Amino acid sequence: MYYLTAEASFDGAHFLAGYEGKCSNLHGHRWRVILNIKASQLQAEGQQRGMVVDFGDVKSALKKETDFFDHTFIYEEGTLKETTVAALAEENFLMRTVPFRPTAENFSKYFFEKFESYGFDVAEVTVYETPNNCASYRED
Repeated sequence: MYYLTAEASFDGAHFLAGYEGKCSNLHGHRWRVILNIKASQLQAEGQQRGMVVDFGDVKSALKKETDFFDHTFIYEEGTLKETTVAALAEENFLMRTVPFRPTAENFSKYFFEKFESYGFDVAEVTVYETPNNCASYRED
């Protein structure tokens, strides 16, 4: 089996609704997203002969998906009052609503599914929330 690995990062703020501890407060991270793609055979013909996939295609997908969250406030839908969301929007804060609690665990599955939608045979996605703490998602 061949494995190709690429990574990108983004800076984003979040909080964990319903959490008892420091992470219930708004705070930021440098999120690192590491994508692992697999293939049992390398491509046999054409421009991508001898490759799993073109690194350029992988880097483009990583950039698009991580740039979407870069320098944003990421929050779980339904966890903020409408007046809070409206006030932040009025101040022109860039916000991203997600249908899950914005944890490294949930982001790893989110990005796994995103990269599969590009047609990549995803082996695993790892998301670092801090330099020393990460979560991974794979389907065995």
